[in-house]
Amino acid sequence: MKRSLARTPIIIPRDYTATDLDVEHRLAYFREDIGVNLHHWHWHLVYPFTANQREIVAKDRRGELFFYMHQQIIARYNGERLNNSLPRVKKFNNFNEPISEAYFPKLDSLTSSRGWPPRQANMQWQDLNRPVDGLNVTIADMQRWRRNIEDAIATGLVQLPNGSTRALDIDTLGNMVEASVLSPNMDLYGSLHNNGHSFSAYMHDPTHRYLESFGVIGDEATTMRDPFFFRWHAFIDDLFQKYKESANVRPYTRSELENPGVRVTSARIDSSDGATNELHTFWMSSDVDLSRGLDFSNRGPVYARFTHLNHRDFQYTIEVENNSNASRGTVRIFISPTNDERQLSWALSDQRKMFIEMDRFVVPLNRGRNVITRRSSESTVTIPFEQTFRDLGAQGSNPRNTDLASFNYCGCGWPQHMLVPKGTESGTPYQLFVMVSNYELDSVTQEDGSEMSCKQASSFCGIRDKLYPDKRAMGYPFDRPSSSATNIQDFILPNMLLTNISIKLQNTTEQNPRNPTI
Repeated sequence: MKRSLARTPIIIPRDYTATDLDVEHRLAYFREDIGVNLHHWHWHLVYPFTANQREIVAKDRRGELFFYMHQQIIARYNGERLNNSLPRVKKFNNFNEPISEAYFPKLDSLTSSRGWPPRQANMQWQDLNRPVDGLNVTIADMQRWRRNIEDAIATGLVQLPNGSTRALDIDTLGNMVEASVLSPNMDLYGSLHNNGHSFSAYMHDPTHRYLESFGVIGDEATTMRDPFFFRWHAFIDDLFQKYKESANVRPYTRSELENPGVRVTSARIDSSDGATNELHTFWMSSDVDLSRGLDFSNRGPVYARFTHLNHRDFQYTIEVENNSNASRGTVRIFISPTNDERQLSWALSDQRKMFIEMDRFVVPLNRGRNVITRRSSESTVTIPFEQTFRDLGAQGSNPRNTDLASFNYCGCGWPQHMLVPKGTESGTPYQLFVMVSNYELDSVTQEDGSEMSCKQASSFCGIRDKLYPDKRAMGYPFDRPSSSATNIQDFILPNMLLTNISIKLQNTTEQNPRNPTI
């Protein structure tokens, strides 16, 4: 037996792609987080927009989940921008304007012997004519598709290829924007989202004159590293928000929000280091085994060491008074920055887009007083560190593997270490929102499906071979504007509670206890 030799980890410095002379680099810890990019890659493995078989694409509420997962990414990114004294991201609204953000990824692919090209500041989209990539698309095409989608949103009607129309819903809109075989009319509505990535990825060589390949924004495994990803998706999210704010989507009535007889009387967060209603974040240095695909010798594993955000474990304690008969309720937990970039209180029309989902779970409600506890590691948004950074080589090690869908689902989920926003050293005020909705109105009758042995992040990724486990609109109750409340305080009903919390950054770096001892 050959003895493995100790290997020195490859150090990925925090200032790898830029310095703070570029203000956007303040967000590099979020954009370039390996787990965040793995989540995005795995989500698109689970929900592809191209496939030989329609049923592979046609998963339950696929278009709506495309909207919600990316909306939550934009909400989280905007919160991180506020934590770093930056305004919310500016959507890319004018397809002819120069893009001020530069990005120099400094990444190489050892499997394809190519590097991801950089983008200089103030480059512009140009018509694409790259036969080698099957791309012949103009900016005029993008503008036409945009107008047609906006017309569908304004009228609430989708035009079908035979000239008839049907009502627009959020799921259909998602399948139009991220065009797939599920699009109701590909000729009319085109491929807006996908080609936006292509235009951005090929700005440096739109006609393949220099035989250059795409930038990081054209690769689902690296796209979130680019600051322009968030500007493009701010535009995409705005299309969905226009639909949610249109006359075709009515605000929730009180009866759709309340839970008669159920009152949330208190809610607090207890951190593992003893703090109450104060979340603590810090930096962690972790080693990840990158042997698969990088090292073909048998000299032992190859580790990359990178520094990422993490948080102290915490627990929610929620007290609920139930004056009705024993029942079940769905606990919905969100947080949002208390103030906007001007340090002013939010209008609800803006703050509803800033709430990030932290958890959603079902509990029994006995008559009388109920005390509900829930650990942060149990969140239905996230998957554990070990699940995020699995041995990806296992996916392709057996070409006859018939359970790749299970493998992909297990990797889909927001990384647990990025559940909590960074905050600031002095402490950033946040608001904790807790709601207990009526489970009888939330429940979904599931068809038989395969069981999973891993933790599933159902909020962002659904459940394999099953229906999405919540009948409500994704993002409920913040997915649409209120007809009466102008601020979050006016929105609160007895089955909801708003609590002030703080997120404080402990600006130190700790070694991950999972790191191998060398």
